[in-house]
Amino acid sequence: MALKLAIVGRPNVGKSRLFNRLAGRTAAIVHDTPGVTRDRQAVEATYEGLSLTLIDTAGFEEGVTGSIPNRMTKQTLTAIAEAEALLFLIDARAGVTTGDEIIAEALRKSGKPVILAANKCEGQVTPPAEAWGLGLGEALAISAEHNLGMEDLVAALEPLAGVLPGDADDDDFEGEDEEDEFSEDDEPEEDIVVNYLDRPLRLALVGRPNVGKSSLFNNLLGEDRSLTGPEAGLTRDSITAPWKAGMRDVLLHDTAGLRKKARVAGETLEEMSVASTLEAIRFADCVIVMIDATAPFEKQDLTIADLIAREGRAIVFAINKWDLLENKAGAISRMREKLDRLLPQVAGAPLIATSARTGEGLDRLEAAIAEADTAWNTRISTATLNRFLGEALQRHATPAISGRRVRIRYMTQRKARPPSFTLFGNQLDALPEAYLRYLANGLRDAFKLTGTPLRFSVRNSKNPYAPKK
Repeated sequence: MALKLAIVGRPNVGKSRLFNRLAGRTAAIVHDTPGVTRDRQAVEATYEGLSLTLIDTAGFEEGVTGSIPNRMTKQTLTAIAEAEALLFLIDARAGVTTGDEIIAEALRKSGKPVILAANKCEGQVTPPAEAWGLGLGEALAISAEHNLGMEDLVAALEPLAGVLPGDADDDDFEGEDEEDEFSEDDEPEEDIVVNYLDRPLRLALVGRPNVGKSSLFNNLLGEDRSLTGPEAGLTRDSITAPWKAGMRDVLLHDTAGLRKKARVAGETLEEMSVASTLEAIRFADCVIVMIDATAPFEKQDLTIADLIAREGRAIVFAINKWDLLENKAGAISRMREKLDRLLPQVAGAPLIATSARTGEGLDRLEAAIAEADTAWNTRISTATLNRFLGEALQRHATPAISGRRVRIRYMTQRKARPPSFTLFGNQLDALPEAYLRYLANGLRDAFKLTGTPLRFSVRNSKNPYAPKK
């Protein structure tokens, strides 16, 4: 079992940098601005043979009840309660402060093992002598930024964490189907096959700032996992937590809001938050695009949805704050018409009215996620596809180019996730986008491929009468 270790300390002592160092990747945003981390974030990691569940926390600060610092401190206290061991970080350059003494008292009262470490000990800097007064023993001298003193930290953690017998195999999925070219050996025996993997579904909540992503995240998990409030832009890091949608294991990602690019330019911290959100989208299987019901389908909503479609992710639209909408009669139908007209690349994607505050529509949202995930994983046999193609060509023939009709001989599905098809024939480079949309809409209707983008590529047959070069 992995040791659940919470990293605790004042703002800007280097908690997130140490968190990234132990995680072996940039899992949390690091910036010189104090208070960058606001939510607690947990990742599984193996560091020097130690199996760890690392929890990064917000700075431990006093604040007026209901204020952002007060809500951040509550998140940290929850992390302390959940952890099995605590890593208390102080700033060696600043020395021991009153804030450190307050944190030390809280950690002693927790009754859990505490490792005291003085960060930023590069150069001639050493742990402050007054660290002994915290009552937590000798402070380890480390530098998370320069990778100094980590051997001593590992030695202190070893009695608390089990040492792994060997390196674990890395089964992490990274677009493993991207180069999955069609071959006869991969041809499904059934007409339509849905290929589910054993790994959890990666599901990201994405949208403009203050549309209710963190509120929905907390509601789905059944706990206050992310900081919420009326202030826009509370979430900075992408936060991941396990969830169960029916029988399916899910890794749920809460993300920072995406503003227009021009408004973010020059704001380094927000640029890093946006980069974290974009990474969550790239590694997601399915994305819930959250739309504010009181201001639906603004230009930024369409830009976000188009980005997700271009990334090839399954997509579900959650029309949040439904409880605040005054005129509900016919609203969903109007939004459906607007969605299919403005975003034909994801026409028919599930559109669910929700309220993260009241819990309305969450059962329908789970069903829509399953529907989109099923479509995203679907494979269709070549024989079935070509029966569909023959009927589609009879209903609507291909156009003629320069007096010669574009000819589609047959089609195959070269991969799933998202479903991607190859057309074989003559003059296919001249096939209009409108005809490809016609085929895409037909595939969606015939095989229930709603909630996923569809991709097409073409291969022209060689002309046997063309002069040899």
